[in-house]
Amino acid sequence: MPVHILSQLWEQGFSSVPYGWTLLKLLPVIAVVYLLKLYFNGAVNTSERNMHSKVVMMTGGTSGIGAEVAKGLASRGAQLVLLTQHTLTDPFLVDYIEDLRSQTGNELITAERVDLESLHSIREFATKWIDNLPPRRLDMIILCANTRTPPGGEATFTEDGLESTWGLNYLANFHLLSILSPALRAQPPDRDVRIIFGTCSSYIGGVLPVSTDSSTADSKKGKKEKKEKKEEAVPFTPGSAYSTSKLALMTFALAFQKHLSSFTRADKNPVNSRVILVDPGWTRTPGMRRFLTFGSLWGLLVYMATWPLWWLFLKSADQGAQTFLYAAMEAQYGRGEGGWFLKECRQMGILKDEVKDEGVQKKLWELSEEGIKLLEQESAKRRAAEKNKGEKAGAKGKGKEAGAKTSATKENGAAKQRKGK
Repeated sequence: MPVHILSQLWEQGFSSVPYGWTLLKLLPVIAVVYLLKLYFNGAVNTSERNMHSKVVMMTGGTSGIGAEVAKGLASRGAQLVLLTQHTLTDPFLVDYIEDLRSQTGNELITAERVDLESLHSIREFATKWIDNLPPRRLDMIILCANTRTPPGGEATFTEDGLESTWGLNYLANFHLLSILSPALRAQPPDRDVRIIFGTCSSYIGGVLPVSTDSSTADSKKGKKEKKEKKEEAVPFTPGSAYSTSKLALMTFALAFQKHLSSFTRADKNPVNSRVILVDPGWTRTPGMRRFLTFGSLWGLLVYMATWPLWWLFLKSADQGAQTFLYAAMEAQYGRGEGGWFLKECRQMGILKDEVKDEGVQKKLWELSEEGIKLLEQESAKRRAAEKNKGEKAGAKGKGKEAGAKTSATKENGAAKQRKGK
């Protein structure tokens, strides 16, 4: 068939083929779309590593990029521990894990219930994890959990009273890793331990609450500016809140690498835990869809109508997962000092100097520790008050029940007396 068509084209020209000139004119358009799609898909991970017996702890591993990262690692034999807010008997979670096991042929996929919007829930899980002798194996922690308020949306808050973007994107990760750090430092010296943070290029627009302190803390002018900033009410905007949470996460990540590296092991071997920052790029995830649609039904209709554009310019979740997989498997990141920033499967420079500023890192760490301490104290008081209230309600209910039984007994006795008479 192709030979006949080619011979007809040679002898009679394109006009002899139905829609021949139309197809010929479309070829450049198809070629341009193909090349654009190839470009916007980004880099593909070409590194491979034997992941059998590796224990990988993940947040955000049930949707979006995290789900694809989990699938990629599980298919290579890794043992996954998914931290999820769902109860372990939730039908969605049960079906998800069963599907993941069947797709990857890997039965070593489990879940632990951890509500990242609750500091108490994080502490309960993390202390349980480290309270074990010998220390549990832990080869990798991948932090994919993420939230973003749609443009124009109002601030939402965690159960501890934190703005959700700050609480989940930054403080939850700080709290989790702060408690798990002894488990990371206790791993054998020949083990390649990696902590992978998911971030975003929007960190460039973030402003930390301690950003200006490092240069003006000791001057009168600096103190005056600091007081004025405290007095001013900073309006909430979804974009700035998200950018600041990512900037804080990156600053903490580099500080955490120094925290791990400064530890002196009993066996005098060098520290084997390394921090890696990953920017997956713009990806078609549920969070991105919510952002593009402004969290509204009308926005969703517009998104569906313009979906070919988003298909062309945004990565799929699988393509967004490639740099995470590269960070997890590339051999060169199993040695060295850590603190790398990766994008499109290659190392990039951090464009904001305050991320690398040790003074800012230290003050952010101290501020976060103090904030968590106060919030946990308030949370403990609240739980104690709720417990006492429940106990009083239970005691009152038992008292009413006992009174009802006594009155019923008296009535029965009186009835028997009347019957005897």
